[in-house]
Formats: sequence, C-alpha cells, structure tokens
Amino acid sequence: MDSAWLHRARWRWRGALLWPTFAIAVAVDALIVHARPFLGDGQSIVGGVLAGMILNLLGVVLLSGVAGMLLRRVRPDMPSAVARNYGGTAVVVLVSAGLLAVGESRHAGIVARQRVLHDAIVRAEAYIGLRAPAQFRVNADRPDILTIQPGTRYRVCVPSRAGSRYYCVIVDPQLPLAKSVVPAGSEPNWSLATGED
Repeated sequence: MDSAWLHRARWRWRGALLWPTFAIAVAVDALIVHARPFLGDGQSIVGGVLAGMILNLLGVVLLSGVAGMLLRRVRPDMPSAVARNYGGTAVVVLVSAGLLAVGESRHAGIVARQRVLHDAIVRAEAYIGLRAPAQFRVNADRPDILTIQPGTRYRVCVPSRAGSRYYCVIVDPQLPLAKSVVPAGSEPNWSLATGED
C-alpha cells in the first residue's frame, strides 16, 4: 500500500506543472500582448493580463482533456490526471506561442500605420504653423487628431489661443506634400466624432 501511495504521489508531484506554468504564462502573455498586440494598434499591460488569463483558461478547459488523451496514447502508464495536467501545460505554452506569432505578424503593419500618422501630424503642424491665423499658430504643436481612414486620411485640429475656436485641416499623406493638406472648417474633432454640430 505504501509503495502505491508513493508511486501516485511521485506522479502527482511530476504532474503539478499546469498552474505554476499558467501563472508564469499570464505574466509573459501580458508582456507579449503589450509589446506585440494581437488586436488593435496598442494594448495595456492590464489588457494583456486579461487576454492571457481568458485565452489560457479557455485553452485549458477546452483542450487539456484532448491533449491528455493524446499523451496517454503515447504513454499508457501515465495516470489520466497527470496526462491532463501535462496536456494543459502544453496548451498554455502554445497559447503564449500563438499570441507571440500573431503579434509579430501584425507588428510591421502597426509600425507602418504609426509612421504614416506621424507624417500626417508633421504635415498638419507645418501647414498650420505657416498658414493659419496667428491665434491658432501658437498651438500648432498641440494637435487633436481624428482618423478618418487609417493610413490615408486624417483630420487635425488645433485650438485658438483662448481655446474657444478651432482651426482644422484634412491630411492625406499619400499625396505630394504641396497638395496633402487642405483646410477643413472649425468644428472640433470631438463634435464630429460624437455626431454633434
């Protein structure tokens, strides 16, 4: 009886990898998602923690049993609880690898969009700094940006010195520099974004 208990305890000890790996993976996933977001152009650490927890939990719940069964086909001597634990650990590692792969594949596109946005802001600031009335030129370095069409069209506004009026331009960074910025009224971006007049 003692040897069977020791045998089971040894298997349990060797199979107790899932939850420590899960905790480490959630922290690693948070860093991965923050550095290489799999959705959108940016993600906070807290968002990464939540994404890692949810995806890892779903993976463990849905796939650890299947992974454990496959492992027991290779190792029939392994207890099913230990096989499921090993399978869950493998799933958690695969979730992290998947997040990294997706984030890495999207990274070049995110960097390109950020570069285009920066170019649009520089063009707008230069145009406003040269052509806007003096009350707006003083705030040319405080732009408010509304993305109309990512990568091709942006609306950039700056407040007047008093902050009561706005000077706005539309920027199309794909056009030649001289034609890429045109005046776009005085309605602030927040009123257009919320649909107010």
